[in-house]
Amino acid sequence: MAEYQIQTRCVQAGYTPKNGEPRVLPISQSTTYQYDSSAHLADLFDLKVPGDMYTRISNPTTNAVEAKIASLEGGVGALCTASGQSAIMIALLNIAKQGDNFVSVSTIYGGTINLFAVTLARYGIEVRFVEPGASAGEIEAQIDERTRAIYGETIANPALTVLDFDKFAGVAKKHGIPFIVDNTFATPIFCRPFEHGADIVIHSTSKYMDGHATVLGGVIVDSGKFRWDNGKFPELTQPDESYHGVVYTRDFGDAAYITKARVQLMRDIGATPSPMSSFLLNMNLETLHLRMPRHAENALKVAQFLAGCDQISWVNYPKLPSSPDYALAERYLPDGACGVVSYGIKGGREAAMRFMDALKLARIVVHVADARTSVLHPASTTHRQLTDQQLVEAGITPDLIRMSVGIEHVDDIIADIQQALQAL
Repeated sequence: MAEYQIQTRCVQAGYTPKNGEPRVLPISQSTTYQYDSSAHLADLFDLKVPGDMYTRISNPTTNAVEAKIASLEGGVGALCTASGQSAIMIALLNIAKQGDNFVSVSTIYGGTINLFAVTLARYGIEVRFVEPGASAGEIEAQIDERTRAIYGETIANPALTVLDFDKFAGVAKKHGIPFIVDNTFATPIFCRPFEHGADIVIHSTSKYMDGHATVLGGVIVDSGKFRWDNGKFPELTQPDESYHGVVYTRDFGDAAYITKARVQLMRDIGATPSPMSSFLLNMNLETLHLRMPRHAENALKVAQFLAGCDQISWVNYPKLPSSPDYALAERYLPDGACGVVSYGIKGGREAAMRFMDALKLARIVVHVADARTSVLHPASTTHRQLTDQQLVEAGITPDLIRMSVGIEHVDDIIADIQQALQAL
């Protein structure tokens, strides 16, 4: 499928039916599988032969979705998970242990900040936050012999800062550590991080990849380009006694990282998507290339409208020339950004709440990036658990409204905003 355009791969990659087989990807709604010999099953458990041994580790329906997403991002393999949060956790636990640390951009999703600063800290893994505009020298100052990765979001949620790939990838490469990027908001339709120096890509597939707010999920995609045998990652280059001495780099080559994540971390943690969830995700991926341009087109028009409203104190969208990250967006996101716009209402938090309550088409939901226009006040909801200082570091002000612009007719979306502003 690599020779096909990305639009075609959205529809057809991952599953190719044979003669007489279903045209649509089947749902393999089974936890277990049957084998002709005990020896074959033993070989599966020793990772000597490919195949499915148990749905907690792999499943035919999920395998097809993983292959499709790997194709879209240009990776050697992918691992679907039960949520975006579990994808992030597994991606890091796959290479980090007690006493290790990693560097992260500070303007990331609030739930991820808590995962890093609270939960992973309890495992003895330290996060070291840097501002997105930090210099290469400032980033390097946070790196030592126990630093395992650099982490960032292509487009931050909800600050909408755009990741400077060249800078962060350059530092990661210089220090021999992987660059992990959450590409949820941009999707591979608008950005393919591997082409800009990333080594591992993560998505919350619950967002644009699903696109309909129906299925929770996450995915980790391995570029296959990082050289794990540089002396810093013994968990990938030394025998794994839980598999009778398998050495991932030796036995799985470029797919060492994603194989370890599956057969060791997913085996033990079990954050597995259901076959039905994978089926729905695959079906919705088939229209990703159609939905994303409409999201981006609508969002830009909404941002332009808001920029001319007297009751709006500020508006941020990466493709607005007034955005501080406009140059980065033009470099890394030439064809579009996402459907999310952040802005502030004059009058602060109270005015923001009254404005959202007055909306009729757009609804207040704890979600983002699906077909329906929605709004949220992050400081009092998704980022409520952060301290005032953490809110500032994440780029979140008390008046910030995150609007996820859907694929309805943009005139209706703007008219809804107008009537809500008039209600103020």
